[in-house]
Amino acid sequence: MKAMALRQYGSADDLALMELPDPKVAPGEVLIRVKAASVNPVDWKVAAGALDPVMEAGFPLIPGWDVAGVVEGLGFDTTEYRVGDEVYGYARKDWAKNGTYAELVSASVRMIAPKPVPLSWEEAAGVPLAGLTAHQALRRVGVGAGDTVLVHAAAGGVGAFGVQIAVARGARVIGTASERNHDFLRSLGAEPVVYGEGLVDRVRGLAPGGVDAVLDFVGGGVAELSLPLVGAADRVVSIADADILARGGHYVWVRPDSADLVDLARLADDGKLSVHVERAFPLSEAADAWRLSQTGRTRGKIVLTV
Repeated sequence: MKAMALRQYGSADDLALMELPDPKVAPGEVLIRVKAASVNPVDWKVAAGALDPVMEAGFPLIPGWDVAGVVEGLGFDTTEYRVGDEVYGYARKDWAKNGTYAELVSASVRMIAPKPVPLSWEEAAGVPLAGLTAHQALRRVGVGAGDTVLVHAAAGGVGAFGVQIAVARGARVIGTASERNHDFLRSLGAEPVVYGEGLVDRVRGLAPGGVDAVLDFVGGGVAELSLPLVGAADRVVSIADADILARGGHYVWVRPDSADLVDLARLADDGKLSVHVERAFPLSEAADAWRLSQTGRTRGKIVLTV
């Protein structure tokens, strides 16, 4: 199969299109013919060795954990799917090597779910990591109907899902974003506010009594900055700042979860979850996709088509 891979830890400049062996398919796994894969910042961080202290790696290393595609083969005793089924998933294994920037990838059934019907391949591939992150963060702080929620980086890949899932649960959402993204946030159901000095006062202008929960999808100290707005620190969650744990908040590292993927697909099927694809690149241009991701200024998702 063809895949984008690295011979050793490196950067976008080290990504190369290679001919590599097809992946092995273990019991309880499926072989997926990849239609699209999402680009996430963790992909280029893994490639640079940032997770080497906690995750084994093998080379050539194929990056990527998000996938949408068609089941092409089944491992022993894999009864949940049939060849030809359309699926999507968060195919993060216990070590980095055989990722989704490839024509084929194997994945455990616990990592995948049936593809949301209304979404294109590119849109479906953009959901798993970011959508699961938002879903699991919202669950961690118990967001529900009637809550007022502050979402930081609300127009980003994770934030846009966080806004939509919270709105679907009946919450009121206030989202931070640059002014160019305010209309986008309104289209998702959020009330936008700009970043920067005076943020707490601007949020209090919209919610004089403060907020019920805070979701930090950007880091940089905004979780701690937001503590005066929320009644209890245990209703603050961050995916980027583990220091919030010392203040009584939560730190979430997303996990593969087929049931959560089913929940996200149901929202999409019901018209309550959409995916903004900022740009789609062919697989061979993954390096350019990384460079765009590294600007930190994209709205929604970047994807690769295979």
